[in-house]
Amino acid sequence: MSNPVSLTNQFLIAMPGLADANFHHTVTYLCQHGAEGAMGIVINRPSGLRLNDILDQLDISDSSLPCAEQPIYIGGPVQTDRGFVLHTTGGEWDSTLQITPTISITTSRDILDAIARGKGPQKTLIALGYAGWGVGQLEDEMSANAWLNGPAPEQVLFDLPAEARWEAAAKALGIDLNLLSGEAGHA
Repeated sequence: MSNPVSLTNQFLIAMPGLADANFHHTVTYLCQHGAEGAMGIVINRPSGLRLNDILDQLDISDSSLPCAEQPIYIGGPVQTDRGFVLHTTGGEWDSTLQITPTISITTSRDILDAIARGKGPQKTLIALGYAGWGVGQLEDEMSANAWLNGPAPEQVLFDLPAEARWEAAAKALGIDLNLLSGEAGHA
């Protein structure tokens, strides 16, 4: 049996016909993908909360820095009460997974303290919850034409407005999502 190719550090781009309300028109950044399954953060679904709302709940001193107004995203339907900070690598935090040499994910409170003081990572995307797939589940969904996968340019991840990320992620593959069918074809 061959080892599956890891999709870590790639985008999962929902196909236009994906009807699941949790993932319709989403872009998910894959933080881990391997024999145990996959885990990612949806990067284009703002929750309506701002970082200041989270800082208030955690009794972290409010910041008047512009970053305190950044949106909080719905990272996925799993553990929606847990925070995840995707960020450019740098700094030392209590619970960090380095995904690539330039992108990490942190789940510990100390990174929020640092961000509130203006001493956090250069670029961040903060989400509540994550998207998870069991063994073989993501591969089955991809075979059923639910997802495209491709490179994850940091500009799309951190710099573009949320509403532009779905089409921009597909354009990085040279694909216009408006021209795709929601139907799968198998020979």
